[in-house]
This record gives sequence, C-alpha cells and structure tokens, in this order.
Amino acid sequence: MIEASRATPAPATLTGQAIVIGAGPAGLMAAERLASSGLAVTVHDHMPSVGRKFLMAGRGGLNLTHVEELERFLNRYRPAAPPLLQAIRAFPPAALIAWCEDLGIKTFRGSSGRIFPEGLKASPLLRAWLARLAALGVRLVLRSRWEGWAPDGTLRFAPASAGTPGAARPVATVLAMGGASWPRLGSDGAWPAHLPGLAVAPWAPSNMGFTVDWSAHFRDRHQGAPLKRIAIEFGGAIVRGEALVTAKGLEGGAPYALSAALREAIAQSGYADITLDLRPDLTESEVTNRLAARPRAESLSNGLRKALAMPPAAIGLVQEALRAGAAAPAQLVKHLPLRLTGTAGLDRAISSAGGLAWSELDARFMLKAHPGVFACGEMLDWEAPTGGYLLQGCFSTGLAAAEGACEWLAEQGA
Repeated sequence: MIEASRATPAPATLTGQAIVIGAGPAGLMAAERLASSGLAVTVHDHMPSVGRKFLMAGRGGLNLTHVEELERFLNRYRPAAPPLLQAIRAFPPAALIAWCEDLGIKTFRGSSGRIFPEGLKASPLLRAWLARLAALGVRLVLRSRWEGWAPDGTLRFAPASAGTPGAARPVATVLAMGGASWPRLGSDGAWPAHLPGLAVAPWAPSNMGFTVDWSAHFRDRHQGAPLKRIAIEFGGAIVRGEALVTAKGLEGGAPYALSAALREAIAQSGYADITLDLRPDLTESEVTNRLAARPRAESLSNGLRKALAMPPAAIGLVQEALRAGAAAPAQLVKHLPLRLTGTAGLDRAISSAGGLAWSELDARFMLKAHPGVFACGEMLDWEAPTGGYLLQGCFSTGLAAAEGACEWLAEQGA
C-alpha cells in the first residue's frame, strides 16, 4: 500500500487498459494512481460533467479533511470495517493535505481543526486535478452509464461509448459509483441492479435533517434561524456545534454528527428524544445566578437575551418548553428536551448509509465474485459525519482500490 507520508503514486510499471466507473473524488483518485502505474485509464460517468457532488460540497467551503488525532478520527466511521480503516491509515489526512498542495492548492486549518483549500472553493482544486489527469493520459467519457457485463464478459455502457479498441474489456475495473444521496447530482444508488447476487445494505439517509413538530408560532418566527454554540446530547454522547431551525425541523453539523444513532432510534421507536444545552460554556449554577440577578420587572425573554446572550431562536425554544409545562428556565437552558419525529429523505441528505457489503470485498477492495473488479468510495457500506471525514474516506478508499488493482495486476504479470 502507499506510504502514509506519500502524496504521489509509484513509478509506472504496468501495461494494459483500466476502466474507472464514476468521476467523483474516489474514482478520480483511483484513476490517478492507475495511470501513474503505466495503465491506459478511461473514466466513465453518466453525468455530463465530473465531480458534480464534489463541487456542490464546496459551495459553502470545501472541507477536505480534519487534523484530529488519527485514532479518534477513525472512530468517526461506521461500520469500523478493517479495510476502510486501513485505507485511511495508509493515506491519512496529512497525506491528503500534501497531495492537495502538490497540485498547487494551498490549504489552511480552521479553528475547529477542519482543513480547507485556500479560497474555500472546490473548482480550482478540481481544475488542477483534471489537468494532472490529462497529463497522465486519463480519458474521460461522459454521459456514459454502466449497465453491467455482456454475456462475453465485456463491460456494457449506454449509450455505446467504447470508442477505442478494447475499451470495454479492461485488465482491471474500479467501480466508484457513489451512494444514494443527492441523486440529481449523479449518486442515484441504481448500480446494485448490475451486481446481482452481491450483498448490499439498504440505503438510508446520513448527515440529514430531522423533523420536529414545531408549533406554528415558533415555526413562523424562527425558521431559518441558526442555533450557534450549542451542544446536543443523545444516548450518552454529547456533540458541540451548530444547528439550523427549518420549517420542518432541525439540521446542521451538531445533529449530523449524531445522525446514525438518531436515525436508528427513530426507525425503532418512531422518535428520538434529544437534550439541547443552549449555553454549554456556562454551568447550570452560572446560568441560575445570572437569571436570578436580573431586575424583577424584566421579562424572561429580555433576561435570557441580556444575561445569557441567547439569540431569539434559543429563547423561543425555552418559551416553547415553558408553555408545555417544562422545568424552570435555568434548567431548560442547560437541559432542554426536544423530540425528533423523523428524518429527511435521501434526496436531501448530505450522504447515505448502506451500500456494498464489506463481506463482498477482499483486503484489496476487489470483489470476490469478480476478479479484477474493485470498488471504492460512497458505494461501500460506511458512513461518517461531516467535518472532512466523508471526503477523506472517498479519497483514501479510491487510492486503496487502485493500489489493490495494481498489486493484483502485478501478480497476474500484467
């Protein structure tokens, strides 16, 4: 496998043609590694342009990875499949940062430890990457959807796009066809139909919003309002971050970080009860004392605003809970109960859970049922929170699948 400190592939040693199906981060990373080994690489994608989901992810600031300690970083992934964790250890955040800067795209560390490219945009990085791939001779074939294998074992595409001799009979194939979230950007989750007999975990939304039965008063007043510097507790786990009140519920980094556990609880019970800490930087005693010191004639709303610097949406949550007969204001600031009643669908989820089962792959990311065919990226059964973990997983598994292909081909004498 590639050394953790390396950002450039090994020298060219292989011959033949390889096909990559899927032009997202995992597929393009696989293409780069395969081409650098001497293979003639063609990348097929059914969309009219490459990296559409990657570009969308960068609209609000492209979060490439995260610099937290590696073992803690690895704990963010579910399920903790050994090949997935090994792929990230082999190409960890430091290697991804070095690879990005080798493309000429400098990066910086945000206050939370997240890593971004300078300028925060995905498009300069993608342009530089495509230029490198072109220099390596990688060929892109767009509007080309894979439709499985023909009876003679060749790859089938619709419409027919194998424009060069042998294009549909590669020495190695890497599948990087994505999950099932944001289907309008290409990840439609339709590929399992072309892998009959292989175990595929059901698709489910991940890093998605949740529905809440807001009162009409609260919804009309506060939809679109942020809840900054809060903490959410569920099942003994506490996550600090931000959230956004929507017309239908709640979304944002803090609930996303707990999305897997919350999704499972809702699937089992029909709801999930979380607890919000609206001022996690203050103790409950400090909150109590500040509220007790406010003038008697001052309204609770003004008291929460002046004494605790709480924004209108947070104040509205406390008032909603009080109207429902909940505890004293100070206790609600620190322990506000909130029931989530459902999840947003896959079409609005940032990522998806489910996908090709790890049991279908060997340690090289090769399909056991299809020698010479490798899989990577979001089409595999894993999920992780936002914050750089998703893209890191895609880059690392894309490289690992290509490494596996190169090792396998070397053994075959390619």
